[in-house]
Amino acid sequence: MPGGCSRGPAAGDGRLRLARLALVLLGWVSSSSPTSSASSFSSSAPYLASAASAQPPLPDQCPALCECSEAARTVKCVNRNLTEVPTDLPPYVRNLFLTGNQLAVLPAGAFARRPPLAELAALNLSGSSLDEVRAGAFEHLPSLRQLDLSHNPLAYLSPFAFSGSNASISAPSPLVELILNHIVPPDDKRQNRSFEGMVAAALVAGRALQGLHRLELASNHFIYLPRDVLAQLPSLRYLDLSNNSLVSLTYVSFRNLTHLESLHLEDNALKVLHNGTLAELQGLPHVRVFLDSNPWVCDCHMADMVTWLKQTEVVQGKDRLTCAFPEKMRNRVLLELNSADLDCDPILPPSLQTSYVFLGIVLALIGAIFLLVLYLNRKGIKKWMHNIRDACRDHMEGYHYRYEINADPRLTNLSSNSDV
Repeated sequence: MPGGCSRGPAAGDGRLRLARLALVLLGWVSSSSPTSSASSFSSSAPYLASAASAQPPLPDQCPALCECSEAARTVKCVNRNLTEVPTDLPPYVRNLFLTGNQLAVLPAGAFARRPPLAELAALNLSGSSLDEVRAGAFEHLPSLRQLDLSHNPLAYLSPFAFSGSNASISAPSPLVELILNHIVPPDDKRQNRSFEGMVAAALVAGRALQGLHRLELASNHFIYLPRDVLAQLPSLRYLDLSNNSLVSLTYVSFRNLTHLESLHLEDNALKVLHNGTLAELQGLPHVRVFLDSNPWVCDCHMADMVTWLKQTEVVQGKDRLTCAFPEKMRNRVLLELNSADLDCDPILPPSLQTSYVFLGIVLALIGAIFLLVLYLNRKGIKKWMHNIRDACRDHMEGYHYRYEINADPRLTNLSSNSDV
């Protein structure tokens, strides 16, 4: 009996372990009697329930080659030579850094996920070798507020990159800050299209960016601004156009930017601001304008701008603005000039004088070549002139003979009789 008693519990434990293993692996229990099967299932069920409740939920996966912080809601995939946007981004991401990669092309729906990246608010794609951003590339990002595409050689920026693949039915973009500094492509990749026009088309398409507050377009070699580039940005507060090659602001209008607070025009090629531009800037209630490091031409056309500078408080650091041309006015402070200093010199500038001298030399060379050709063909020209003279003489003698016949009645009758 003692031996039997000692074997009973051991046998029961063995059957219990076997039943648990069979239930986990196969989902059913094999036993010889219904009673033992029922007792085994009833004894193993609490264990499985407790095990299931004790197991933690699967954490959101972090893409390979990336660093994730759920507490900071941040994912960093920096300098990893990625060629496409990771497909397994965690849905909690709020700040996404994809800088320093080799993405090349950003297709439509590049950030479309299930579940969607509904909390993504800041997206940094700077320095990722992007050549092309297609229509609808930023669709399915309802909370996106900040987008940085700087330092990418964008040969193609779709007009619907920010408004969706179908601007007529797309909702306005949630973007508040758009950074497009230094996105100019190499000359061999411009595909015979205006880079300024391409950027302008993306900013105005579908009126998608009407809620935009900050726009940076620095260091893009802009020579001019298209007429309607700012027409659909009524909420703009900060506009950075510094370090471009803008020579004039005549054709661009700032009139609708009533909320504009900062306008940066430093390090361009501006020579003078005309009255229309001055009136528009003065009419903006909150704006501060920065005009440093432009090659101002201090001649008679600068008089209105100098008067405006002395009266306005719009321009920040206006006491630092100096003349670059003409040579006699170089480094003169604009605020210290008066009308007597601003005259238009009738003497042509040296560069234009040089151009006229060069044109005269070219015309003289062409004349010398023409005379040389005439000299080398002088015999042929002389023979040709003699032939023309003889032909004209014969022709004139015929006319003279007919005139004499018609003038003398006797010769006229004689001619008539001879005809009969």
